[in-house]
Amino acid sequence: MKKFFAILHARNMEFIRDTSSLGWNILFPLLLVLGFAVVFTGEPKALFKAGVLGDASVLKGTDREFFNARYVQFITVNDERMAIDKVEHFQLDMLVDIRQGRRYWINENAPNGYVLERVMKGMGGSRYERTIVQGREIRYVDWVVPGILAMNMMFSCLFGVGYVIVRYRKNGFLKRLKATPLHPFEFLLAQMVSRLILIQAITVAVYAGCNYFIHFQMRGSYGNLFLISLVGAVCLISLGLLVSARLASEELAGGLLNLLTWPMMLLSGVWFSLEGVNPAVQKIAQFLPLTHLVDGARAIMTEGAGLADIAPHLLILGIMSAVFLSLGSLIFKWE
Repeated sequence: MKKFFAILHARNMEFIRDTSSLGWNILFPLLLVLGFAVVFTGEPKALFKAGVLGDASVLKGTDREFFNARYVQFITVNDERMAIDKVEHFQLDMLVDIRQGRRYWINENAPNGYVLERVMKGMGGSRYERTIVQGREIRYVDWVVPGILAMNMMFSCLFGVGYVIVRYRKNGFLKRLKATPLHPFEFLLAQMVSRLILIQAITVAVYAGCNYFIHFQMRGSYGNLFLISLVGAVCLISLGLLVSARLASEELAGGLLNLLTWPMMLLSGVWFSLEGVNPAVQKIAQFLPLTHLVDGARAIMTEGAGLADIAPHLLILGIMSAVFLSLGSLIFKWE
């Protein structure tokens, strides 16, 4: 038993003295719980979503009664055509126009739309002109698949590059490369291209294989979908290279990479829409690369977005990639 307790004590002291691992094991669950608390606290979730063309706050009397209904989330929209498209595909339960003409759009195949229409008529909305739209419901699998593929790319890009380079440094492989004429930027670029080829091939294969059995809804261009996945992968790989630029501890690298991946999984709209959550959370999400990758891919697949529509996402991802790769090459350490 003396030998057992000696080894036990040595392993415990090794863990305690590794401050990075100890700190991560304490901070990570704390940050995770706090993150869930911020995202999911607030008023009870609305049962219905209605788009509103115009300013509902100027309505008075019985005209305003419907817009005070509880458990109905009223979302102000500016693009009428896009909002009607969302009604057609069950993303909005109803669209109400309170500008010069009083009218509303409803999808007669939508169960939520049927109930919401009855609520509106019972609360002073019988004077609105009814317009029927047709459309096929976007299944949850159609909505969530861009997020799942993007999340898989995120893990492969960050851990497949960042963790490997840290191991190279720890094993002395990078120290030997330092004696060659190789520039840090050239080394990082080669790592990026290698991982990019691999992850794009895997993503295309996974999408094609799943699509053969499930038949995802695809309203946009496959070329645009491949383009945003390419730019998004470059951005995520650049972020992984930046994290690993100076680290020599695999434990610390794993902790920092987890610190990046978990917020992106929760706040980038992978599993659920961020509409209706805390506005501060929505703003934070815009600084995460995965948000723009998911939003762009989802817009192409479910809304038929073109190149001009996803251009802002491409621009932001491109700027992030340039910043991450430049900083990574500047602070890169061989040893």
